[in-house]
Amino acid sequence: MDNHQKRNLTFFTIGLIFVLSGIEYAVILPTIWKYLQILEAPPYFLGLGLSAFSLSGLLTGPLFGLWSDRSKTTKSIILFSNLFEIAGNFMYFIGYSKWLLLSSRLVAGVGAGAGSSIFGFLTRSTRPEERAGIFAAIMACRQAGLLVGPAFNLFLRLCDFKLGPFVVNKYTSPGIFMCLLWVLLQFVVLAMYWDVPPVSSEGGAVMMEMKQEEEEEVPLMGSDEEPVHTFHAVDQLESSSEMQPVRGASSVSNPMKNFSARREFLREEVVVLLTAQFITLFNQTALETMVTPLTQRYFSFGELGNSLMYSLCGVEVILGFFFVRWLSRKVEDRAVLAVGLVICCTACIWCIIFLGNPRGGYGWEMSAFIIGVFLQLLGLPFVAVSQVSLFSKVTAEKTQGLSQGVRRSVGGLATILGPLWAGGLTDNLYIMLGMMLALLIMITVMTVLSYERLAEPRAVQSAQSSDSGG
Repeated sequence: MDNHQKRNLTFFTIGLIFVLSGIEYAVILPTIWKYLQILEAPPYFLGLGLSAFSLSGLLTGPLFGLWSDRSKTTKSIILFSNLFEIAGNFMYFIGYSKWLLLSSRLVAGVGAGAGSSIFGFLTRSTRPEERAGIFAAIMACRQAGLLVGPAFNLFLRLCDFKLGPFVVNKYTSPGIFMCLLWVLLQFVVLAMYWDVPPVSSEGGAVMMEMKQEEEEEVPLMGSDEEPVHTFHAVDQLESSSEMQPVRGASSVSNPMKNFSARREFLREEVVVLLTAQFITLFNQTALETMVTPLTQRYFSFGELGNSLMYSLCGVEVILGFFFVRWLSRKVEDRAVLAVGLVICCTACIWCIIFLGNPRGGYGWEMSAFIIGVFLQLLGLPFVAVSQVSLFSKVTAEKTQGLSQGVRRSVGGLATILGPLWAGGLTDNLYIMLGMMLALLIMITVMTVLSYERLAEPRAVQSAQSSDSGG
């Protein structure tokens, strides 16, 4: 099997990982509210249960990212992290008490921390010009899981039997179902995932030799004026004694050499993108937390109704990601980000006006709700893909695992605070939506003021040079 096939199979496996993460979310979210009620949990446990998963990912993401930066491998990290997904979902299946249910989401969340290693791997394995499209495809895979998940709920809700001492019903069955899927994924990772060596995008200056069967060495160096467009991978990096000296070799062997967290993460453009990450996920999870009680109150939706709603939402978001994938080839990432923020602001204003205090009968309330959800989901792919792609370009490639871990930890903090904020304000939507709109306006202003810096360092330098020359 050649390296191109290995790379494609590895990307396919990564997509499958994100599909499973989407399925897990989709099969658990519609039922966890009533599951907690059966276990006599107070209402705030819904926010705690949704936030627990994110808390574990927040804490473990940078650690997994640092591990991948130092080891230059992700396969072992994924296999290790999936064990926590398996254990956490089995605990969810057992579900004897509300505290065990809460603990199950904490344990499963550790597995999500490996996402930082995966995004770091994707950054090192792709060229800047193709990165946004690949990120969009990977994110669409998670949305595909969100779309497929409700279909599984259609038969999981029919479960009503015993498995030894354990009760299998529509509330516990998502746990054992996801446990089995993560076990199967372990075998897929073992068979179809390879730690293909990275492709450097730092001026085309780097770094590897191609190890062919006849031991022919082909240096892959390009000049600054003529970047390398054909990339080759090797099965494994040769030792430094067997390789010709190349520029940047020391930083490859020791990615943390001369690294400064302050210099890396407190730059203007990085702060703006981390803020965008926080606000986007804060608002998204706040809305997701609010939607289930809202549909139950105004439209009497049960598990089936919520599952169908999430399925339709998944279709819209997947289409949005593929549109952004196409758009990213035509338009700069920062322009995509700006468009997404405008759409999100519009959606939030609509929700404040028409959903803060719904009136006008069932038909009008349902129409206003559908339009509000449609607008909210429309802006999500624009902001999500553009800020991840930009972040990978404005941070150092050699420490992408750690950087992506920090980014995902900021997102994890948002997904903790979002449900907690919304969980206590389901009866006062004006305050909840007003805070969301204020945050969106803030990040929109920050994006406008920092627009020139939201680009690859080389693009920023060339723009500054042309300005000074003019």
